[in-house]
Amino acid sequence: MKRARILVLLAIGMLAQPFGPRNAQAEEVDTEHLFGFTEGADVGKKDEQEVVLDTVTRIGKRRAGPGASGYAAVGTKLGYQIDLSDQFSVQIGLFGDHHRVRNITDLDDRNAGNFDGVSVELKYQFLKGSKEQPFGLAIESRPRFARVLPIEGRGADIFDFENILQFDWQIVPGKLWYGGNISFDPAAGRQRGSGDGYRSSTLLFSGALVGKVGVSTYLGPEVRYGRAYDGIFLNQLTSEAVFLGPAIHHRFTEKAWITVAYATQIWGRDTDPGLAGRGLGLNQFERHNLRVKVGMEF
Repeated sequence: MKRARILVLLAIGMLAQPFGPRNAQAEEVDTEHLFGFTEGADVGKKDEQEVVLDTVTRIGKRRAGPGASGYAAVGTKLGYQIDLSDQFSVQIGLFGDHHRVRNITDLDDRNAGNFDGVSVELKYQFLKGSKEQPFGLAIESRPRFARVLPIEGRGADIFDFENILQFDWQIVPGKLWYGGNISFDPAAGRQRGSGDGYRSSTLLFSGALVGKVGVSTYLGPEVRYGRAYDGIFLNQLTSEAVFLGPAIHHRFTEKAWITVAYATQIWGRDTDPGLAGRGLGLNQFERHNLRVKVGMEF
């Protein structure tokens, strides 16, 4: 009888061994794409690769006069990312753009799509969050050559150099996370045709609180505050705005995922004296933003 008990215990131990690491691995959450518009601090493991299709739709600006009007700008990035180490990743991005503009203040009517340049994204993670050490911290630089003005949709040659401080905090292990970004994005170039110079910069603060609501589903609110300037060094404020909305992240499998985020402008203002007293900051921002990001890791 004693020998039989020993054999049973050994058999249980052998069966349990394969499942231990898998369960531990399943509890790990990659925060990089967890928070909607906000980017998490995580970098994948060395030699991991990822393909991402990232589409941001911006809708709604100030009507110029009576009659039908509308503004919609859709920007899509196809990105390939490789993790060169457990702390450093590189992503190459190709961009496409479509603007549909009709009867909008200070903008020409337009309905056209274009190839919108290339980017390189370099990310280094200083701290990786875990149950034992819940805080993650990374910095990412995104030099980009763009071919279209982001608001007007006209052709241009622009060098854009966004830099983002990314941090996240696992508030309740395996259940609740906070993610935040601070972004500085200067851009300079020249419009094709007219030859007019282009100088701008944007300062953006964002935060999201996301909880686990299903086996592989995460949901929560996200808030963003943006300031847009003329000049590449935050020279002259033109618009500011606050956005609020939900973000959802879902993993179909261990390697395939989707993130969807919506944000609406709840407060804003333009500094142009001609727009004094007009609601919201619609000179450099839009009323509504929608982001749909789909990825596959391998």
